[in-house]
Amino acid sequence: MAPGAIDLLATTRRGRFARFYRRREQSGHEDAANRAQEKDPSSAAVPTSWIARNQALWSRALQPIRPFDAPRACVTPWDASWPLSRELTSARRARQLVTAQLGEWDLEGLADTAELLVSELVTNALRHTCGPLRLNVCVRDSRLRCEVEDTDPAGPVRREADTDAESGRGTELLDLLAEAWGSRRMPTGKTMWFEIPTDTSSQFLL
Repeated sequence: MAPGAIDLLATTRRGRFARFYRRREQSGHEDAANRAQEKDPSSAAVPTSWIARNQALWSRALQPIRPFDAPRACVTPWDASWPLSRELTSARRARQLVTAQLGEWDLEGLADTAELLVSELVTNALRHTCGPLRLNVCVRDSRLRCEVEDTDPAGPVRREADTDAESGRGTELLDLLAEAWGSRRMPTGKTMWFEIPTDTSSQFLL
């Protein structure tokens, strides 16, 4: 028999064996999937397509976020959240809400600093974004955290304000009065936040 015929025969046999083992492997995977489905029928509903997986991912990511237009929320005694309308009076309303909430928490000593910084965040959101806003206030680990949510994912831009300018000093105030501050992107936009310690003895004097 010619060498070419031997090579062809060997290749044909190897191909048959490869197809045989692939069929056995595929059958084994199918049997394992069937056994898993029998043990847990809900496993058959797991999304497999790229679109289904991403829809499930985004639904889980969006679930803990409060809708912007939801009424006041209080998940724990140390959490509070309110919707804010796009009106010039919203900055004043935000100051009033923060002051009243700090009074309920016996943290009146933080009111002046929190009022000023919250007013800056709300004013900047009204000036540079569109859509609804939301104010969140909470106390965690001896820190007061204030957040303003909006629908614009773009973060803040630091600008050098002129000495006689009446605006543009929001980041300077945050640097001066907040222990920490920043911006966090969210599936619905972004959240501007700052934190100040609840120990009033360590607060800056205005």
